[in-house]
Amino acid sequence: MTSDETRMTAIEETIAHQARVIEDLSQQLAEQWKIVDQVRTKLDRLTERFLTLEETSLEAPANTRPPHY
Repeated sequence: MTSDETRMTAIEETIAHQARVIEDLSQQLAEQWKIVDQVRTKLDRLTERFLTLEETSLEAPANTRPPHY
């Protein structure tokens, strides 16, 4: 092999390796976004539950006699 052929082979190997790494990273990123969406959905549900509990706890307590009467 000539020097140019050797360089071309090295460049092609590097490009193939980088393409594989990019594909792997793309798959990992897609998986992470799925997890982010799941966490966001859970956070929205918990926020709704918290707001509901907060609203019910802010209501005036019933007018009852204390236990010592």
